[in-house]
Amino acid sequence: MTDTDAWVGNWRPHKPRGPIAALYRSPGPKYALPGLIGINNHDPSKQKAPVFSFGTRHCLGSVDCSPGPGYLVPSNITRVGRVGTPAYSLYSRQKDPQRFQIPGPGQYCPEKSGKSVFHSPPAYSLTGRTREYNNQQTPGPAAYMLPPVLGPRTVNKTAAPNYSLCGRRNIGCFREDLHKTPGPGTHKVVDPSLYKQKAPQYSMIGRNSMSGDRTEKPGPGAHRPEKVTCTRNKAPSFSFGVRHSQFIAPLIVNVAE
Repeated sequence: MTDTDAWVGNWRPHKPRGPIAALYRSPGPKYALPGLIGINNHDPSKQKAPVFSFGTRHCLGSVDCSPGPGYLVPSNITRVGRVGTPAYSLYSRQKDPQRFQIPGPGQYCPEKSGKSVFHSPPAYSLTGRTREYNNQQTPGPAAYMLPPVLGPRTVNKTAAPNYSLCGRRNIGCFREDLHKTPGPGTHKVVDPSLYKQKAPQYSMIGRNSMSGDRTEKPGPGAHRPEKVTCTRNKAPSFSFGVRHSQFIAPLIVNVAE
C-alpha cells in the first residue's frame, strides 16, 4: 500500500512492542522465558524444588598444625619434669629510688586560681583548619546505595543458604609430588623412656660445698708417749703360736715296703 492510498480504520503500520511467535520459523520467543532448572534465573512464578550441593572445605582442614615426626623432646626432660641440679645466678644491684621533688612555696600562684575557685561562664575559641581537611573525600548523596534484597548478602532480610564447589587443592590430590616426603632414614629414633616406664639412672653430681680435708685426725688424748719404742729400748715380748688346722694333711715320707 502506498502513501497515496487511503487508510481504513485507525490502524497504522508500527513496530511491534515485543516478539511475535508468527514471525519466527523456530519455536519462537518462548526460549526467552526464565528457566525452571537450577538456582540462577529461575522463573519466580513456578515452584522451585530444594537444591543440595557439597559444602565448602574449612580453612583449618588444609593446614597442618602438628610439629611433625622431626619433633624431639630434649634428653633432660622426663615424664616427671626436668632432671638436673639447681642453678642459681646473681642479679645486678637495683637502682636507688629517686626522691620525690616537693615544690617550694614560690611554685604556687594563688592569683591564677580564679576559675577553679569562683564560677566562670563557658569560653569557646576558633581553631585553625587542620592540614588533613583537604584530603578528606566526603561522598555525595548519590554515592549511597541501598543494600540489595536478592542474593546471600542481604542486610535486613533473611537469605537462603547458598553452596558452591571449591577449587581443586594442591595438597592431597593425585597431582601432588610425593617425592618430597622424607625417607625412613630421616626420622630419628625416640628414646623409649619418654613414652614408657623409665629405669633409674645415676650420675655424679657436682660439688656444692667448699673443698677441704675431711679425714678424721687424732686429738691430744689419742697420743701415748709411754708406748713409743722408736727412741728407746723395747723389752722382749712373747705370744702363743698359731693353731694349725686339723684338716691339714700329714707329711708323707718314703716308707720301705
